[in-house]
Amino acid sequence: MTIKTTSSASLNIEALSKQFWEDGFLVLENFFDDSLMDQYHSLILEHFGNTPEFLHNEEFLNKSDTEVIPWFPQREGVEAFDTVEKHPMLQALTQAILGQGWNSQYSMVMFSKQGTKGQAWHQDCPPENRDHFNMNRLVYTMDVSPEIGGLTMVVKGSHKQGVLPASDRDETFENEVVLEPKKGMLVLLHGHTWHRVTPVVGDYRVSTNYRCAPKGTPDDITDICVYRNMRYQFSVSRVVEDRLAKAVS
Repeated sequence: MTIKTTSSASLNIEALSKQFWEDGFLVLENFFDDSLMDQYHSLILEHFGNTPEFLHNEEFLNKSDTEVIPWFPQREGVEAFDTVEKHPMLQALTQAILGQGWNSQYSMVMFSKQGTKGQAWHQDCPPENRDHFNMNRLVYTMDVSPEIGGLTMVVKGSHKQGVLPASDRDETFENEVVLEPKKGMLVLLHGHTWHRVTPVVGDYRVSTNYRCAPKGTPDDITDICVYRNMRYQFSVSRVVEDRLAKAVS
């Protein structure tokens, strides 16, 4: 399935908000200036260096098929990352989608090394309460091509379909869309949307996620992530539900 992208030069915020709520994601090309993306990219590579280490435990890495190394630059006082957070058009678009009183959560740079698995199918937060969710605001400081790997895959409209089906197999879904992020692109993604990232075959792959949520959403909404085989709680670093055992029983 092909996906329509929108240039930042032709933004109709009301129409874009409607598209986000229909599809569960939104793709905006050339949203950020190249010079800003170059600045961010240099800071990211300076931070991670050549041999960054995984932060999660072996149980998570093995069961989640997710090999991403996070960095939280704003928590460490790297003020350069405030620029995107305060971007006027991003602020306006976020408010149009989430409404008054929305909250910014944190920014998280996600780094994947060559030969890593990417991210398995998941939902960023439990979908049982449709009013409680996060929104990912994904910023790309580099082109992500098939030659590099790390393509983003989403299932259109899945934010309205409830929990990701339990399974131990990697399979395709109806309405599955493959995104090839480009430098300067903004991708908005509903936290209940089913999504994954393909394995990384090039040198590395990075993206920066400015997470936010509507008013009234718990601050720890992304503490539990839903995978096809489990639910994992990051604050205690453990599996809180074995979904495959539940599916069999």
